[in-house]
Amino acid sequence: MADDTSRIPPRMHPTAKSRSPSPESLCWWQRKDAGAPMTDPRHEPLLRHAPATVHGRYLVRPPRTSGPACWLVGFHGYAQSAAVFLPGLLRADPESRWLVASVQGPHPFYTRTEDVVAHWMTREDRELAIADNVGYTATVFDQLESEFGAPRAIVVAGFSQGVAMAYRAALMGRRRCDVLFAVGGDTPPELRAGGTQPWPRVVLLTGETDAWYTPARLEADAALVRQTGANVRAHVFAGGHEWNGEVVRALGGLLAEAEGGAGHM
Repeated sequence: MADDTSRIPPRMHPTAKSRSPSPESLCWWQRKDAGAPMTDPRHEPLLRHAPATVHGRYLVRPPRTSGPACWLVGFHGYAQSAAVFLPGLLRADPESRWLVASVQGPHPFYTRTEDVVAHWMTREDRELAIADNVGYTATVFDQLESEFGAPRAIVVAGFSQGVAMAYRAALMGRRRCDVLFAVGGDTPPELRAGGTQPWPRVVLLTGETDAWYTPARLEADAALVRQTGANVRAHVFAGGHEWNGEVVRALGGLLAEAEGGAGHM
């Protein structure tokens, strides 16, 4: 449909007959140029922003061990949810030694099958969305510490769209993270030179047949991050744009390393 005039009440429709009012008295939908872009400064809409308070959700599997625990905090991809992503994180910690949290994007929507999924942001009002998301994830970390105590170490993990959030949580949050585990997503452009927190150890993965985050893009990202002086490990696994068994095994090995070196990383 070229325009949205079908939703205008008949008596207000641009094609409705009238007593030929003067052009100055016409509403915008009655004008002959109603479908044209608003290029006249007198008719340009004024863009304003208002802060909004929304509530996000996250799922937590506390550790079975007592005392201070290490944290694994995950950020899902586009059109996923915290519940969908959590099992892939848990499989990397079969002995339940870690506190594992799966954080859901603050913008839920329905799929065609009426499942509720979420995303993190779009390109619209990007800088405001980044600030909102960084504040949201920082609050999640605050609440985790308030309820479960301070962490011994923090590993943040992201998949696809959630990779950017993992980077932001690690480099723009209120807590220093020990390891960033990123699968199938690139480095946010605003963080290629770093953020307010020091670089953690970085592990980048992608599938050999991933058509979006290709192995070549992974190598380019790894080179960029290495220029900051960060410790970077890159790996291409058998698969596509997915979080599969090889990714779980790689994460599990990384958790064992991080736990062994907690307090010394």
